[in-house]
Amino acid sequence: MPSASVSNMRLYLSSVGLGPRRTELTRLAQGGKRAGVILNAYDFRTPERRAASLEFEMRELADLGLEPEEIDLRQWFGRPDGLRETLSGFDVLYVRGGSVFVLGRALAASGADRVLPELLAEDAFVYSGYSAGICLLGPTLRGIEGHVDDPAFVPDGYPDTPTPWDGLGVLPYAIAPHYRSDHPESAEIDHTVTYFIDHHIPFVALRDGEAIVVDDAGTRVVS
Repeated sequence: MPSASVSNMRLYLSSVGLGPRRTELTRLAQGGKRAGVILNAYDFRTPERRAASLEFEMRELADLGLEPEEIDLRQWFGRPDGLRETLSGFDVLYVRGGSVFVLGRALAASGADRVLPELLAEDAFVYSGYSAGICLLGPTLRGIEGHVDDPAFVPDGYPDTPTPWDGLGVLPYAIAPHYRSDHPESAEIDHTVTYFIDHHIPFVALRDGEAIVVDDAGTRVVS
């Protein structure tokens, strides 16, 4: 999938959580308050653990002065037109980490894999998130399988479709989060970085506490 231009996009892409520069998100939102939260990368967890994570993420965003509400992509499987209209009403879209392949399956089943790049190209909202929620923006999901996430896992209620190997192509480079950080996946991310290097895939490695900010001033890593 070809990469779109990021020149007119607003992105705040953290390695983990909202990160220490979380006020960058509200700056990019330019006074907008309504934040849609996509938690489908966590659909491989138990309902109880997923619910606890959702509560935490909603509280974090509310503490920034935002007004978060969940967008459960499972409710939009097979309904891309309705999803596009729903997403267009938000000022911020926040995508939690988890399994990038589960997230990729949710995006494909709901049509968000087509809708999101279109809306980002229109600067419809600020896109933010962390870990899997930012890895999917690159050109490929290869390099994560076998080290970090299981590409074959299909959650209950999901169509058993082929593994999504392509990213959204919004960014012209892949992202390796948790790089050399105090994170359970940091050692595995070293393998991902090696894969990117060996296969000549452009990438940015982010340590926890770092984030990529994209706005009309360009692209930069903040910490």
